[in-house]
Amino acid sequence: MEASGTDEVDKLKTKFMSAWNNMKYSWVLKTKTYFSRNSPVLLLGKCYHFKYEDENKMLPARSGCTIEDHVIAGNVEEFRKDFISRIWLTYREEFPQIEASALTTDCGWGCTLRTGQMLLAQGLILHFLGRAWTWPDALHIENSDSDSWTSNTVKKFTASFEASLSGERELRTTALSLKETIGKYSDDHAVQNEIYHRKIISWFGDSPVAVFGLHRLIEFGKKSGKKAGDWYGPAVVAHILRKAVEEARHPDLQGITIYVAQDCTVYNSDVIDKQTNSSTSGDARDKAVIILVPVRLGGERTNTDYLEFVKGVLSLEYCVGIIGGKPKQSYYFAGFQDDSLIYMDPHYCQSFVDVSIKDFPLETFHCPSPKKMSFRKMDPSCTIGFYCRNVQDFERASEEITKILKISSKEKYPLFTFVNGHSRDFDFTSTAASEEDLFSEDEKTTFKRFSTEEFVLL
Repeated sequence: MEASGTDEVDKLKTKFMSAWNNMKYSWVLKTKTYFSRNSPVLLLGKCYHFKYEDENKMLPARSGCTIEDHVIAGNVEEFRKDFISRIWLTYREEFPQIEASALTTDCGWGCTLRTGQMLLAQGLILHFLGRAWTWPDALHIENSDSDSWTSNTVKKFTASFEASLSGERELRTTALSLKETIGKYSDDHAVQNEIYHRKIISWFGDSPVAVFGLHRLIEFGKKSGKKAGDWYGPAVVAHILRKAVEEARHPDLQGITIYVAQDCTVYNSDVIDKQTNSSTSGDARDKAVIILVPVRLGGERTNTDYLEFVKGVLSLEYCVGIIGGKPKQSYYFAGFQDDSLIYMDPHYCQSFVDVSIKDFPLETFHCPSPKKMSFRKMDPSCTIGFYCRNVQDFERASEEITKILKISSKEKYPLFTFVNGHSRDFDFTSTAASEEDLFSEDEKTTFKRFSTEEFVLL
């Protein structure tokens, strides 16, 4: 009986911690995100313009051009649908216990792992579904108007507390089932897309068996001296994602790989070697590659001279986003308007979703509201991601990215470079890692060097 009472106290404590984390990161008290009608909005290579339906109609002063405002027309709905269709991965609670720890939540420490997952998820969407894909139900999920968001969140917490106290099961939100969703599609291609949509999300489930789930990423992090509850920097997460993709045994994932730049240098021959290495995939087709480039956009603070470069890369459809943030918080940057970055925030604690069940709900994996942040507030340490479907795609991407690097460098050294040849040609030799030691000694040294650039979440 005493043990049962302790369990109830622990559950109640978890609920309070969830509520506290959501209050701490301003999700319950969030306000609307404002967008100017006079400037284009860029989202992962796609451009949207907002304008008046009636040029003679005055915009209400109170609304400030929010994307929810019906006075604004143009590409508003298309932008909202595109943004909401991106996969959103946040703090979760009450998931299976992480091995060698007592943790069943990543609240307070897992934000950079989550933003890394979001970047990888976008790469997989490009790989399997293409940039033009959007989730058909994106506009059907709850609007994130500040009043409704606040009231519904409070109601959710109240219901959770009451359920905990009464011993009842937590209330569940209504979710569209796979059968209901597929029933709305008229062609096999749309059905196949929805199957892949669910499959991609399931790969990021919070369980030990999910190939890119938090549990698996933490296991790879252990090889670099990290453990559950530690804070991870964007450069470390880049290497962890590479290992996760290399070790994935799912048949659908054999046609994609990850390359991490070395000391701000992308060695073209090394990338092409990874793309043309068909020994594991069993065919001669090029592999797709996600290129991750850890960089620093300044010293202690972000140098505003790099703003145009960041805008330039987010304007490319090759870009799969940026693992970044501001000091003490990691965000997934996916676009911009003027001098503000558009991002998805992982600092919202949600309940564990069992993605192994056939009709698991999708709503909590899609963010209903974009957020904006001034570029000046950005932490200088970040990792930029690009997706290339084949070797030809990589060659085109490297040319376009190099042009942006040259334009934005303003006679200074570029943030990173593409170099012909292999890294070994420049005396950057690396020891191949064995199956027992997933990270080489060189990589472990890299992790230690990057440890001083990690986000510290208080």
